Amino acid sequence: MAIRPGHITLKVVILLVCSSFASTRLGLTFDDLPPINRSNFPLDFIFGAGSSAYQYEGAAFEGGRGTSIWDTYTHNFPGEISDGSNGDVADNFYYLYKDDIKLMKYIGLDAFRMSISWSRILPRGKLSRGVNKEGIDFYNNVLNELIANGITPFVTLFHWDLPQALEDEYTGFLSPLIINDFRDFAELCFKKFGDRVKHWITINEPHSYASCGYDGGFVDNMAPGRCSSRAICSQGDSATEPYIAAHHLLLSHATAAKLYKKKYQPIQRGEIGITLSTIWMVPYSSSELDVKAAQRALDFKYGWFIHPLVYGEYPQIMQLLVGSRLPKFTNKQIEMLKGSFDFLGLNYYTGNYAADIAVRSGNVSSTADSMVRLSTDDINGVPIGEPTGTMFLVYPKGLYDLLLYTKKKYKNPTIYITETGFSALKDGNIEHAVKDLQRINFYNSHFWVVREAIKKCVKVKGLFAWSFLDTFEWTTGYDIGFGFFYVDFKNGLRRIPKQSVVWFKNFLNKSEGGVFS
Repeated sequence: MAIRPGHITLKVVILLVCSSFASTRLGLTFDDLPPINRSNFPLDFIFGAGSSAYQYEGAAFEGGRGTSIWDTYTHNFPGEISDGSNGDVADNFYYLYKDDIKLMKYIGLDAFRMSISWSRILPRGKLSRGVNKEGIDFYNNVLNELIANGITPFVTLFHWDLPQALEDEYTGFLSPLIINDFRDFAELCFKKFGDRVKHWITINEPHSYASCGYDGGFVDNMAPGRCSSRAICSQGDSATEPYIAAHHLLLSHATAAKLYKKKYQPIQRGEIGITLSTIWMVPYSSSELDVKAAQRALDFKYGWFIHPLVYGEYPQIMQLLVGSRLPKFTNKQIEMLKGSFDFLGLNYYTGNYAADIAVRSGNVSSTADSMVRLSTDDINGVPIGEPTGTMFLVYPKGLYDLLLYTKKKYKNPTIYITETGFSALKDGNIEHAVKDLQRINFYNSHFWVVREAIKKCVKVKGLFAWSFLDTFEWTTGYDIGFGFFYVDFKNGLRRIPKQSVVWFKNFLNKSEGGVFS
């Protein structure tokens, strides 16, 4: 990452300002916020946009790529996807990456977040079973093209698309065998790409993978599609498997991070982190029970992963309520986990109201263990924010609160906001879809709260919009779009700029003066 002139002086100014800053705007109404531009941020702040391999690449059965669990899931259970679709073609980034990178350069992105398909470079999952040269060549070409266009790659190693071979062999992340296979995959990536990749993310949203893949009770049932309910899953145990998978996800991260820090970081001089999904929790009412419920929900959603990474253990409330179903770390694992990240990636879309549940009812599951009911409306029926095309209502204040909470409770880590964005339903009306004023307002308000958090000395170093293009959005298929560019999936995958493209381009270009204010 290039450091712009004035970087050192600016840091001194920020230190003087942030300790005493008190926002006059966090009252908070975001509709009336004035426009914000790049000059309102530190000079070395990174603005980018995001993607993931299964959602973007396409070419699912080309170029030597092996089958992933999402190939299997979408083809075997198309009814689990709202439009019955899959990622076989997706945005066809595999073939169109040069054109898309030109669009990134046109907008003025500093960085692009992408992931590497494990099954594209290791088709049968294991290093010992052979490396796919075509896959290595593809990622080399993408990385070289990004860098040639002045765009910094942020690379995620695991964005949910586990090789099906490992799921078949030992049930994937339910087995400790996954840890060494993930380490081997990560090391291959460090060797092949680490001379150009200086920002690694080991795992994207382990909570989503564990809860939706092994419980089906948080948002939707997702690959690998295991849970206790035989109405939607043929196998699985929602009471135990989410915790086992999460445990192995954490240990896989820590093992890969340890390897990178010891063997590759001294030479390649990059950084490594992990991305966690977040939802800010607001008490449903002012009652003490609901206040405690909000903290409990936060511990089960966010603390489940960040607490071991900072303190080496799961949150106390999880240990109490989950009991023997919650795996334990050995002393060696505790030491490996603590501080196993150079930065923390946070994905933030919304907030929820949290209400206490006095008595646990129904079957035991990871989503019921917190004894909290989540809703988008408070006790008076007032929604937490404006509606979008998904269940994620617009609540920018939650991002501000989350950042300050993380600073205080988790030792003020370096943070990149690796995803945030606005979804809209896609009904085929392109003329309507490109007029995305709500998306512009979303980013304007969320950029504002990030700026305010920085002034409170939260170490936010960058923000990645989700997403650059409309894409395959997991169980909602192609029915919704987060992108700056509308993708016409029914007419040749045309990239059609939305009004937010013009807004973001102007935002990124307005850097005159370099004043952080």
